[in-house]
Amino acid sequence: MRIFKDAASAADVLKRGRFDDASRAAAVREIVQAVKVRGDEALFAYCEKFDGSALNAQTVAVSAEEIAAAYKEVDEKLLTSLKKAVKNVYEYHARSLMKEDVRTVNGRTTGYAVRPVQRAGIYVPGGTAPLVSSVLMGVLPAKAAGVAEIYVCTPAKNGKVSPAVIVAAAECGVTKLFKAGGAQAIAALAYGTQSIPKVDVIAGPGNIYVTLAKKEVYGEVGIDMLAGPSEILIIADGTQNPVYVAADMLSQAEHDKLARAILLTFDEEFAQKVAAEAERQLSLLPRSDIARCALDSAGGIILVKDGKEACALANEIAPEHLEIATADCEELLKEIRNAGAVFLGSYTPEPVGDYFAGPDHILPTGGTARFFEVLNADIFLRKMSVIRYSKEAILEDGADIVRLAESEGLSAHANAVRVRLEGEK
Repeated sequence: MRIFKDAASAADVLKRGRFDDASRAAAVREIVQAVKVRGDEALFAYCEKFDGSALNAQTVAVSAEEIAAAYKEVDEKLLTSLKKAVKNVYEYHARSLMKEDVRTVNGRTTGYAVRPVQRAGIYVPGGTAPLVSSVLMGVLPAKAAGVAEIYVCTPAKNGKVSPAVIVAAAECGVTKLFKAGGAQAIAALAYGTQSIPKVDVIAGPGNIYVTLAKKEVYGEVGIDMLAGPSEILIIADGTQNPVYVAADMLSQAEHDKLARAILLTFDEEFAQKVAAEAERQLSLLPRSDIARCALDSAGGIILVKDGKEACALANEIAPEHLEIATADCEELLKEIRNAGAVFLGSYTPEPVGDYFAGPDHILPTGGTARFFEVLNADIFLRKMSVIRYSKEAILEDGADIVRLAESEGLSAHANAVRVRLEGEK
């Protein structure tokens, strides 16, 4: 693993994570438009082309029989762990809901009411691994928000979806699980087809085609974020166990060849130990080829002066996952402004958040944590302003409102207030 003497020498690694692939964007636009115009016909054609799934209106949704069969294939211990994770994630999101705030002062009622969207579409990737956890992390915030209809799309290989993904969707109580992936699934959720309903919000991670499709349909529907390849940034000092830190870097590097895993440390001897340990662990991983490619192209260890410089660099990178494994991690947290999720201490590896703790693992990547936020129940809620004036309040404020409306040349606006003032004289 590469060790960089400072941030400047690691500039090539740090600049990664954009969504400006023009050729792929053009291909995605073609797919989206085809599904928008031709509906199921285009959807099924692309599913067969990209996933080898010959689908039709009767087979595109996972059936009750397929759900029952999936439960028979899933290990009982896995099902028990899955149920625990569902409980943790749902309860976390349920207690984190946006609250209504409507107040009345001197005859003036102002505030906002909160309502869930009617339909949510959740995308669950299925390219290199069956991401059971992404079912929970996408569906349960919508469930906690009170969304009535939740539709999940996931790629099916030769018409088949992983039994564990099917069971996870059933445990989360989805309305329907569809065997459709890629840009065509995003288009189907955005515009609706004969088989897949149009939704209000689309959430969930995916590959570059999925991300570009979400970007393409934004405005027709709401989206959660534009998520790219997974990434982890670790700030660690010499008090940490290099075995733990190396393992945490590899936990993200194994996602895909474009994943990014970076360690910031101010202890050069510790950096050498982590590099050596990462190499040892890498040789034992089943997905070592993927992890090694990720580390070679978008990973490494960067030496910094101290915790303050590490935090400043972290804020600039705005990582998806940020682990702070230092003796003063609570103090360093105060300096962090931009991150998708922060993991504190020596015993909170990133997978704790990926699977079980409760907070969501669908997070902004590629520096977008500067303006996007972790997927949460509020993504599926809308604020509506609520205003009510009493007769006394409109008589008191009316002249000011008329004056402001007339200053803009909007006489009908002014008149809507004036007639009430004159009518109550």
